[in-house]
Amino acid sequence: MSIQTRALDYHCQGDSFEAFVAWNDEVSGEAPVVLVAHAFRGREQFECDKAVALAERGYVGVAIDVYGKGVQAKDKEHAFALMNALKDDRDLLEARLRAAKDAAAACEEADASRMAAIGFCFGGLCVLDMARAGMGLAGVISFHGLLDAPSGQSGHIDTRILVEHGWDDPMATPDTVLSFAEEMKAAGADWQLHAHGDTVHSFTNPAADDRAGGTAYDKAADRRSWQSMQAFLSEVLGA
Repeated sequence: MSIQTRALDYHCQGDSFEAFVAWNDEVSGEAPVVLVAHAFRGREQFECDKAVALAERGYVGVAIDVYGKGVQAKDKEHAFALMNALKDDRDLLEARLRAAKDAAAACEEADASRMAAIGFCFGGLCVLDMARAGMGLAGVISFHGLLDAPSGQSGHIDTRILVEHGWDDPMATPDTVLSFAEEMKAAGADWQLHAHGDTVHSFTNPAADDRAGGTAYDKAADRRSWQSMQAFLSEVLGA
């Protein structure tokens, strides 16, 4: 196996963005694409490593960027400011997500007819918004993602959805989960939600270690959710 990587520059509304692309150059022909949407600090090594892990499974992994080229949070307060600016302007967020998806689809290694997306924390909200906006993805997977819908969002959702959720996540409480379920039902979506008991936010990130603050790595939930993702991707992408 020979995993290759490169930067992918693209633009949206006059701003520059940079994704990270990983693929296995021993795969013949075009391969299905899996976008990786970043958490609230911006695209970091964590998301790039996920793109590489996806490439090892035969996909083109693309860790996308919605903050801007070279923009990463300096600290937690800066991270919340970056995230909340886009949470408060979901039209701008949608435009940036669409630009990232289109840039990935244009990669020479990519089979643009078979695309999915995964996201972590804020990235979970991003991929759910891609499904809500009807961007033509076969499926999306949210890992400990934020679940609140854009205001006024309505309409049928064609993209298949998997949510991997920590039941004790303070950022997506049971009431929020119920509201999300009602949204999915109203949209006629093909959706699943796997709740991991005694599990809080950021359960896939080994660096998360503040359980009292609601963020902590959970090895079992990380392993189980990744296995679930693999089965889901095989189903929706046929690979």
